[in-house]
Amino acid sequence: MLKRLFDVGVSLAGLIVLSPILLILALWVNLSSEGPIFYRSTRVGRGGAEFKLLKFRSMVINADKLGPAVTGARDPRITSVGRVLRRTKLDELPQLWNVLVGEMSVVGPRPEAPKYVAYYTPEQREVLRVRPGITSPASVKYRNEEAILTGDDWEALYIREVMPAKLAIDLDYARSASLLKDIQIILQTFLALFR
Repeated sequence: MLKRLFDVGVSLAGLIVLSPILLILALWVNLSSEGPIFYRSTRVGRGGAEFKLLKFRSMVINADKLGPAVTGARDPRITSVGRVLRRTKLDELPQLWNVLVGEMSVVGPRPEAPKYVAYYTPEQREVLRVRPGITSPASVKYRNEEAILTGDDWEALYIREVMPAKLAIDLDYARSASLLKDIQIILQTFLALFR
């Protein structure tokens, strides 16, 4: 209950305070390339329920039909503005809305696409007991994930190595989550962004 109150307070304050920046980013995305401002991606949330994760669009139209759901280093589907948004994680700001409506939390395991959740072991599926988050301990550790995903088949590398490593970190978080730990992770996220 306390975590949900924290999430509502942070997301509502964030949406209000950041509204001028959100508007500028929306205009930038709109003017930079053809397509919608927002990208809505199907993700798996708490209890295995699917929801639409909201992001500023950082890729060309129909990018999900042109390649894998994960992006690797130098992915040609990413727009020039998208590269900046992704590097700074500003593309994630619209997820404050997902938090406000209860689909996500500020801190929690990052939600995956159903395609990748299908690879989860029964133990890994335990991450679905908690709300997914905008940031997580795995997000901090794998902040530059796209740089790791190189080569001809970065999706296979993601499924085989990166996803299980991230899930192990997020499982540990899910088993011992607390508001104090969430605040620490938020601070770590900000420090990682400004490194």
